[in-house]
Amino acid sequence: MAVVEKPEKLGLKPVGEFDEANGTWPRGDRPAAIREAAAEFRARFATEENRVRAVRTVDIASAGYPLKFAFGGAARGANPYINIINRLQVVQFEDFEGRLRTLAYEPTVPEGPAEAPFYRQQIERLGEFLSYKVLAKIYNSVPEAVAKAGLEPEDVDYVSFDHLHVQDVRFVLGSSEPIDGETGPLPALFPNAKLLTQRSEWDTFGSLHPMQWAWYVEDGIKGVPEENVVLLEGDVELGKGVALIWTPGHTDGNHSLTINTPEGVWVSSENGVSADSWHPHLSKIPGVRKFAEFFGREVVLNSNTLEDSIDQYDSMLKEKALADPNRRDPRYLNVFPSSEMADWRRQWPVVPTFWYGGINYGTIERPPSGNGARA
Repeated sequence: MAVVEKPEKLGLKPVGEFDEANGTWPRGDRPAAIREAAAEFRARFATEENRVRAVRTVDIASAGYPLKFAFGGAARGANPYINIINRLQVVQFEDFEGRLRTLAYEPTVPEGPAEAPFYRQQIERLGEFLSYKVLAKIYNSVPEAVAKAGLEPEDVDYVSFDHLHVQDVRFVLGSSEPIDGETGPLPALFPNAKLLTQRSEWDTFGSLHPMQWAWYVEDGIKGVPEENVVLLEGDVELGKGVALIWTPGHTDGNHSLTINTPEGVWVSSENGVSADSWHPHLSKIPGVRKFAEFFGREVVLNSNTLEDSIDQYDSMLKEKALADPNRRDPRYLNVFPSSEMADWRRQWPVVPTFWYGGINYGTIERPPSGNGARA
């Protein structure tokens, strides 16, 4: 396995501000330590000189998602399902040597989630019409989304997901072995890209726990070229204005995209599904605010898995401490769900109190030939 124990080998820089805070014990002392560490990190990261070149988000697909998972049982509504929208996030930035780099974050190929046991069973229970025609909608294939961002797949240097729930990595990086229904090896969707993922996330595929089984595609990394997988251990900066910050809890290897833009720092993950998740005191969704008030909580978890709910809670506090106020409504911070709950009337009264809708800054450019991870 192509393990990069020292991220400097790819020009990545380890982030040390959170090392002590992450290990704070007892756990009750950890939120304060995390906020202090976040302030220290922001002091050097959130500067005018340290910004990404451009960001573009493009909708890929929406999927039905149980309401009881979305807000940890706090929300009340007649419809047992909400919809979450997956978006490709394209980030362009200068690496630490001044070269233009491109990150494709969350390039979910819709065929992958259908293989995960939870969704496979949901399709069998609800039927294909309800599953595909009512609860799901495809907006763009990943190549179409990349093209709408102004790029070709070969322009992408890095690929990353906040975690690997429902992901079949073979669709992204290719596979040396045929998958079901194919006669030959699967070609890479991003032929020049390296996958950046936490070692603890990758290792999960080696032995799925019963609490994890329903959400991982069992053979999702089988035959993937090892030389194109970079295993991280904690927080790293990729270049100017972009970092992957380890935010465990939802999964052991969850990390959050953190970018510095002209409108402040944004943080993206699936720890929550809506602005209401990080700002329950402002929520108009029935049950969410009262739940948070009763339990004295600052955030409400996306809880389809509970690998470590305390870690996930603290990770959401970390995300809030890193993010800047939103320009449209500064009561909300720039914590952008990587799968955001749709703003659809059919979900009423479970509709987002505030909807982000996307992140778009600057102009995405095609890199010069020979630039990027393939250089």
